[in-house]
Amino acid sequence: MEPRLTANLREVFVFIILLSTGSGENDTDLAFCGTWRHGTGSLSLNVQLSPGCSEISISADESSLSVHGEITAQCNRSEVIPLEQFGLDYGGETPFCLYWEPLLDQMKLQVGGKNLTLCWPASPQGSCCTDLSHGLNTPEAPYGIANGRIKNDDITDRIMIAYKFSGDTIDCKALCDQQSQGSTRVNMTMSPDVGNTEHPCARSSEVDMKEDFRGYNVTAPASKGGPAESSTTTVHLPRALKQAAKKNSRVVCTFFKNNFLFQEGREEVRILDDVVGISLENEVIANLSEPIRIDFHHEIIPKLHSRKCVSWDTRKDSLLVNWLVDGCETRLKGAKHTECLCNHLTYFTVLVGGGGLLLCLLQQMEPRPVRHLLALTAITSLGCAVSVISCVALIVFLCRKSRRSKEQSIPIHLGLAVSLGLLNLLFFFTAVLANVGGQSVCVWVGAGLHYTLLSSFTWMGVEVFHTFWLVHMVFSPSPKPYVWNLVGFALPAVPVIILAAVGDIYGLREVVPSDDVSNPYLMCWMQNTHKALLAHYFTNMTVLVVLVTSGLVMLFLVYREIRTRDEWRQNRVAFLSIWGLSCLFGTSWGLTFLDFGFLSDVVLFLSCILNSFQGFLLMLRFYMLDWMRKQAGGSALGSTSTGSTRQHMLQAPEKS
Repeated sequence: MEPRLTANLREVFVFIILLSTGSGENDTDLAFCGTWRHGTGSLSLNVQLSPGCSEISISADESSLSVHGEITAQCNRSEVIPLEQFGLDYGGETPFCLYWEPLLDQMKLQVGGKNLTLCWPASPQGSCCTDLSHGLNTPEAPYGIANGRIKNDDITDRIMIAYKFSGDTIDCKALCDQQSQGSTRVNMTMSPDVGNTEHPCARSSEVDMKEDFRGYNVTAPASKGGPAESSTTTVHLPRALKQAAKKNSRVVCTFFKNNFLFQEGREEVRILDDVVGISLENEVIANLSEPIRIDFHHEIIPKLHSRKCVSWDTRKDSLLVNWLVDGCETRLKGAKHTECLCNHLTYFTVLVGGGGLLLCLLQQMEPRPVRHLLALTAITSLGCAVSVISCVALIVFLCRKSRRSKEQSIPIHLGLAVSLGLLNLLFFFTAVLANVGGQSVCVWVGAGLHYTLLSSFTWMGVEVFHTFWLVHMVFSPSPKPYVWNLVGFALPAVPVIILAAVGDIYGLREVVPSDDVSNPYLMCWMQNTHKALLAHYFTNMTVLVVLVTSGLVMLFLVYREIRTRDEWRQNRVAFLSIWGLSCLFGTSWGLTFLDFGFLSDVVLFLSCILNSFQGFLLMLRFYMLDWMRKQAGGSALGSTSTGSTRQHMLQAPEKS
């Protein structure tokens, strides 16, 4: 009984301290943290927020964490959010923090290492709910909130069902005006990672676009004692914005300063202190014919730190702050000036990468929105379907041929057909599996797709090496088929297993079309992270460089070897020889490196057609060579039955 009395007295004492610290000053915001004790089943977040100023309640039980209250100025949200989509650990307890900033009508929940935005930031329009005071706690329970604390002040280490806070209405616009004039009577909650304590108030400017609107410049209002003119932000609204607006003609530009809630939480990058929100009420504006220009003037950013203009589309990512380059072009005007050209309306800022040449290169190589994505997807799907059928037919053809012939190249051709068939089969279904199975399925499918791609590349390399062996090492015995199978099927599994063990490489991937950035194409592949991008370049691109280079060298060596032969001078034989070997060696994949400049679209479509139909072209090659052999009727040209290099070019019998 005595320990419980002592614990109660301690809680009363902490509560009195909290009241006394807030009595002399306005404690405008809330930072409540604790540990959620829950079960091991599925977890969810229950959000019920509406305008008003009564109270906010943070409660928890075995399976859900709840944030309920009438405390916002404009934000209205009612939603039950499954938390497994964010990869939360079901270990029995999860730390969390709830941040409420009434001067921005903004609420953020940090739970299990994820930052979820429950209310987006806005500019104060009138009254808001502040001066939050801690109410009575609910009884203890096996599941609930342990180690509750307000800012850095502990409340209790016991497990409570709920914590409640009540507030008072104040004129937040007047309070922001006080702060902009240098008042220090307001306490603010800032993230531990951010040392700047400048006031969080946003400054808004409204522009009424009349019929004769020809463009307008909006400059962020300067605050007294704030940064100099060199750190201002200017927005140029183009004439095209008036033409794109259907209902409203009033644009609201909101300028945010030092808002830690906009940070993504990634250590390697950060955003500028300045964030701009541009909106037309109840209208979605995208793909402007003339972009909005935003000039960010900032402190000096070293050359080794990358800069890129980014936007956060709250329609697509309503919970997680996700800064994307989609729809924005970056122009570096100097170490202290970055210009952004964006074709839509939302939140904008500049993402600054950490120092280091490797990081800068990775950010330059990040995927960009794809032109003609729908057409390319249709071509790829058709090509993959045809290639799968063709590879099956080719496998049957080669299996029957292996019974009649002991050619050493047949197991190699068979291995290439199997790996290429599996690659096209997985790629054909990757979009369906991504949309149906999500991240959990895509981890396995992405790894499988990567394995079949590396296996196909390896078998193409084996074809190159085997051709070299036949041409230049005529009297040396070729390696046994099991050696080729180990190289073609076992070796590609090694990097895939290593990357899967590292984790956070394979999963759901979004491919963004340039004409509709809000509707991405989903597939299972490597994720769009720096770690996955590094893995892509060290495995896929490295192997591809070696394959294409060796394939081109081998084509040259074969050409030099047989160019003087009589059959080479026949146009049909010459064309079929180069075309057939190109399919066999995978040199068409080299078009990947030519995707730049004014021929980018042509190269993209050509690469898509050749690579997706490679299985069909490979089958066509073998069937045509078999037909030509039969037409030759046992002549010297047709006596070689391999379907490989020497069948039409070297006039020498295959080794058995």
